This record gives sequence, C-alpha cells and structure tokens, in this order.
Amino acid sequence: MKKLLTGAPVIAAMASGAYAGGLDRTGQSINVLFEEGGATGSYFELSFAQTSPDLSGKGVGIAAAGLPSGTSYSDVGNSFWSIGTALKVRFSGKLSGALIFDQPYGADVSYSGNPGSTELGGTSAFAETNAITALVRYKFDQRFSAYGGLRIQTAEGEIDLSGLAYGPTEAMYPALPSEARRSANGYSVDLDRDTALGYVIGAAYEIPEIALRASLTYSSEITHEMKTKESGPNVEVTIPGLGGILVNPYEGSSTTDVKTPQSVNLDLQTGIAEDTLLFGSVRWVDWSEFRIDPKNFVNATGGGLVELEDTTTYQIGLGRRFNDQWAGSFAVSYEAETDKLVSPLAPSNGLWAVALGASYDMGDIKISGGARYTWLGDATPETGTPDVARADFKDNTALSLGMRIAYAF
Repeated sequence: MKKLLTGAPVIAAMASGAYAGGLDRTGQSINVLFEEGGATGSYFELSFAQTSPDLSGKGVGIAAAGLPSGTSYSDVGNSFWSIGTALKVRFSGKLSGALIFDQPYGADVSYSGNPGSTELGGTSAFAETNAITALVRYKFDQRFSAYGGLRIQTAEGEIDLSGLAYGPTEAMYPALPSEARRSANGYSVDLDRDTALGYVIGAAYEIPEIALRASLTYSSEITHEMKTKESGPNVEVTIPGLGGILVNPYEGSSTTDVKTPQSVNLDLQTGIAEDTLLFGSVRWVDWSEFRIDPKNFVNATGGGLVELEDTTTYQIGLGRRFNDQWAGSFAVSYEAETDKLVSPLAPSNGLWAVALGASYDMGDIKISGGARYTWLGDATPETGTPDVARADFKDNTALSLGMRIAYAF
C-alpha cells in the first residue's frame, strides 16, 4: 500500500506549488523520510518538472495620462523548470535521516510594451531559491515518530518597475508641471545571492496495517540579508532660492532583509480498499510576512515592492495499484482566492488543479511521471498607495509535467 503514492504526488511535490501563493513552487515535501528503501533501508530519488503558464491580461487604462484601456499583456509568466533530489538512509530500526534538495520559491514574470505608452510595459521580476534540508527521524514505536533538522537556503532576485502605472518617463518631464516630475518608472533593484539558515520540525502517526499515516511539519521563516543595488529615474525637488532641480533618490547600495515565509504542512493517507489509497494534504504559508523593502525605494515612495496575503492550499487524491508493476493516481488541488488586487509581480489569485500520474515498478527501481493542469484565479494587478487597479487577468492556466526516478537499496 505504501508504494501507491506515485505519479500525482510527484507533481504535488515538484510542481503543484507552481503559482500557489504566486511564488510557491514545490510545497517543501519531506515524504522521503517515510520511504521503506531496499535491503539496507536506503532510498534515492531524482525529480524534475516543467511548468508552462498561460498568463495574460489587459490594461484598464490611466485617464490622467491619456492612456485608454485595452493594452494586451500576453505571456507574462515564463516557463520554468523545477529540479529536486533526495536521499534517505536508515541508521537503525528507530533512527533514519534524509537529505533533500529543492527549489521552493521563485518568480519569472515580464510585461511587454513601451514604458511610455502602457501601464506596465517593461515591468519584470526574477527570483530563485535553492535549499538543502538535512533531517533526522526517530521512531518511538511502530506508530509514533518525530523528526527535525536544518535547512540551508540561497536566494537572489531582480526587479524592474516600468510603465505609466509607476509615473511618467523622464522624457515626458518637460511637458509636465513641476509637481508631476516624480516617478518610479524605470526603477531597478538587484538583490545579490545570500545564504541563510532555517529549521524544520515535525511528527507523524502511522498504522502500517492499513497504510495510514498523518504527518505535521513546520518550516521556519528564513531571513536573508541581501546586498542590494538600486537605480531609477531622476525626480524634481524644489529648493528655496534655487527652484526645481533634478535629483536621483534611488541610486545607491544597501542591505535588504528578505524573509522567505514560515509554513505548516499536514499530510494524510490511508488505505480504503485493497490496492487503493486515499491521500491528501493541507499547506499554509505565511506570505503576509514576506516583504521586499529596499531602503531607497521605501524612502522615495513610502512603500515596499511586494505585499502578499497568506495562502492555504488543499489537495486530495486516490492511488490505485493495477498489478505488480503499474500504479496510477489522481489528485485535485484548491487554493482559495484572496484580495483581487495583487502585485504585478505575482498576477494570479487562488487556483484549482487536477493531476494524473502513473508509475512503473521494476523492483529496486521505480519510474513515475504525471501531468497537472491548473486554472489560475482571476486577479487585478495594482500599484500605488492607495491601491489602484492597472490590469485585469482572467481565465489563465498552467500546465506542469513531471518525472521521478527512484532507487531503493
């Protein structure tokens, strides 16, 4: 029964997080700890997935700038790969450990268009994280166990703000009154790669006779102190006796604290009939604590670059073994919509998804694969304080394809 978690859970681990919360890509699974392994109780897996989003929208216009609605933004989300690997080793009947590599969070969005004639043309964001998690699990008996360990993570990013939603271009200044010659259109920030440490703790309850397992896992936030380089347009300020002069409030280097969020994963499974397994999960992520607030940008504009809301993602599925070699699975995922007004850097809001998977068991080697289709919730990218809608994103989707090769030894 335990071997029925194939196919769709591969996509769950590797790509079900794609666009969950806008940035969550893997779900940070620790299920490798529960693999039985082979003769020595050891197990290794290599997983990879590609997600191809279809993320498009239309501008709502900016009346004050004379910009009508209807600007088309197509292919805003770029395709990306997720790669993971994991090793589980049994030290004794009660003690085991695991090393897990994944790429938990990321972003890759870009808006096409002229920054002087569109709301968001030229805006883009790229972020990448890589994490290695070292865990130890102790079994108190056949039913109760606890586990924990450390997670070392690297993170880096780059953000460009562009388009009339952030103000006029400098080329427009001569035709504008003095008080209107202030803008973030053309702002850019580079956040250098940083390495930081977090931790993971959890516990599990099992009834092996019916393949029942419930595990609860907490992952801490990780604070990165990222060397930051900012640049942007000049703005006009008035100095008594000198009148209006152009200065640049954005240029400079500093350090920005960026926290990747804490999260809680609840994973459940149980046998419900011979060769049939019911499985599910709930994942909560504290996105409201995730901020990117470069010093000069905050001083110049009074606000930060990214502000998100907490998300809870649910999944339920069935696994079925057809014979000694073949098994399949089906899963449904759901994430509730939050505020329709979202950051242009994460232009989706909630999701529904279905995943199909299959695995072929050759004894010590198992090959699993699957596909996941996601319907992304409608969203309205906004800028400014208070929030002002800049575009409508509707009827968007994403397709994820994944594969896992596992070896038990």
